[in-house]
Amino acid sequence: MLDLKRRLAAEALGTAILVATVVGSGIMADRLSDDIAVSLLGNTIPTGAILVVLISILGPISGAHFNPAVTMVFAMRREIDPSAAAFYVLAQVAGGIAGTFIAHAMFDLSIFQMSETVRTGSGQWIAEAVATFGLVFTILAGLRFRSDTIPWLVGLYITAAYWFTASTSFANPAVAIARALSNTFAGIRPVDVPVFVVAETVGALIAAVLAAWLLAERDN
Repeated sequence: MLDLKRRLAAEALGTAILVATVVGSGIMADRLSDDIAVSLLGNTIPTGAILVVLISILGPISGAHFNPAVTMVFAMRREIDPSAAAFYVLAQVAGGIAGTFIAHAMFDLSIFQMSETVRTGSGQWIAEAVATFGLVFTILAGLRFRSDTIPWLVGLYITAAYWFTASTSFANPAVAIARALSNTFAGIRPVDVPVFVVAETVGALIAAVLAAWLLAERDN
């Protein structure tokens, strides 16, 4: 296993590129089309694609979590030391915020922003729990049966979840925090973030519990 510094650098870099892709493609899509469905599609495809790339190239270094909910589950499974997990989360949040600022800079926008996009209500919260449940379960099932396909499984899952969830599938507390700092197509009001994070955490925990039972080795 590589040393912690390099693993943290990989987590920060991966999350930064992921968020820069989410926010940047949202800005580009919004500029190119007045049709919200077309803009969402323009936001979806780059996000799924970059996840395949990032997990493929950074997975061997850090495990390519890029998501505090994923790191929490791996800590619960004792596959990452709790202290390292805490540093992972800090690196992910910092990387996500940096990704937002980079996206703004690329499009000549004000670097520091606060989103005004309302994302609240029971439907949104349930959607985030479902989205994160599906993401974590996909990862755990993929690791159990087809570890070589994890980059594609995650990329395709998020691509699908953008469209079948009411929240467009944030499924990631670090991404939610970072997107609160962007008053663009991909934004979310800061006041709406805490409940999103709670919903994401609940979804991840349910996935971990179900996976521990459903994916267990066969009884003799």
